[in-house]
Amino acid sequence: MGEHKERMLRGELYRDNDPELVEERRRAQQLCDEFNACPAEQREPVLRKLLGRLGEGSWIMPRLQCDYGYLVEIGDNSFLNYDAILMDCAPIRIGDDVSIGPRAQLLTALHPMEDHELRRQRWESAAPITIGNNVWFGGGVIVCPGVTVGDDTVVGAGSVVTRDLPPRVFAAGNPCRVVREL
Repeated sequence: MGEHKERMLRGELYRDNDPELVEERRRAQQLCDEFNACPAEQREPVLRKLLGRLGEGSWIMPRLQCDYGYLVEIGDNSFLNYDAILMDCAPIRIGDDVSIGPRAQLLTALHPMEDHELRRQRWESAAPITIGNNVWFGGGVIVCPGVTVGDDTVVGAGSVVTRDLPPRVFAAGNPCRVVREL
């Protein structure tokens, strides 16, 4: 394993144009393309090659896009609707019995804000996303790097989740805020 991949996996600054990472993204893109083009009955084997874990009874609708695939773990009986984007430069862990609406984005990548030169040189880092059990995301939800969503939480359509959400709440908005307990 090369230096930049090690740095990425540790959550440190790394260069996304490192040849090893470029090749891993190319492999993931090929598998995503295969998944997105194949008939429904042929999708699961492709997902099992792509993802770090696909739990029993879980399924994903096409179009699926991800960076690496192997950093995505999906629990049992979970569902990702059409047009999911999983930017998995850090681990994305999705629990059991999760329902994710269409056009959701789970984005782990971070770029230097204050150091313009590092950003120009394509340095970045990433922070993991964890989605608890029995969570429901409405359509178009965006989850930002480093966020954890607690068990049994519902996130309203179009929300941008920038901070952790506790268990058993309904949250919505941009930025996403807790509306009430469930």
